[in-house]
Amino acid sequence: MLVKTICSLFVFAFIIALSSCGMVAKEKKSVDSLETLADTNQVQHFIEKKIEFDSSKIAFTFDFPVGKPDAKGYYDYQGFTENRHLGEDWNGLGGGNTDLGDTIYSIANGQVIYAEDFGGGWGNTARIVHELPDGKCYESVYTHCDTIFTKSGTWLLKGAPIGTIGTGHGQYYAHLHLEIREQLGMPIGEGYSADTTGYVNPSAFIKSHRKITTKIQASSSLNQ
Repeated sequence: MLVKTICSLFVFAFIIALSSCGMVAKEKKSVDSLETLADTNQVQHFIEKKIEFDSSKIAFTFDFPVGKPDAKGYYDYQGFTENRHLGEDWNGLGGGNTDLGDTIYSIANGQVIYAEDFGGGWGNTARIVHELPDGKCYESVYTHCDTIFTKSGTWLLKGAPIGTIGTGHGQYYAHLHLEIREQLGMPIGEGYSADTTGYVNPSAFIKSHRKITTKIQASSSLNQ
C-alpha cells in the first residue's frame, strides 16, 4: 500500500511538472512572437522578468546612424524643427542618390519593435527602443530605407546594421529620415508638426549621450 501511494504521488508530481513546462513554453512563445508596436508593454514585461542582468541591452553610448560613429561623409539636409520637421534627413555629401544603398546603423544598444514596410511616404521603417542606465527609454526611428536587415524582437548592439538608405520607393532622393522620441509607442506620425511633444533633437541628443555613466540605477528594468 505504501509503495502504491508513493508511486501515485510520483505520477501526480510528474504530471504537474509537465504542466508547468507547458505553461513556460506557452509564455515564451507569446514573447518570441512579438511583431507590432502594440506589444511594447509585453516586451517591457519580458525585460522585467530577466533574472540575470545583461549589459548588452543597456544603451551606454550613442553614435550617428550613418558614417559611424561621427556621420563622416554625410550631412543633415533638413534639421530638427526646420520647416516643422520632427527629425533629421541625412544625405551623402555627393548629393542626389549617391548614398543609395549605404548602410544604416543602430545608434545604440536596443531592441527592435518594428521593422517592415509602413507604406505611404515612409516606406521601409525600423523602430528601436533604447534603455539608458537610469532606466529611461528612448525610441529611434529610421525611415525611407531601401532594405531592412533586422526584424521585430531582435536585440541589437550599437553600430549593428539595420538596413540601407533608400528613396521611400522612389518618392525622394535617397536619404535617411531619423527621429528620436522620448515617448514610447507613439503613432508613426507624418514627420512634420509644429508640436514637438515626445520628440527630441537627434543630433543634440546623440552628442550629449556619446558617453553615459556606466552605473546602473535601481530603476533600470534590466537590473531587476
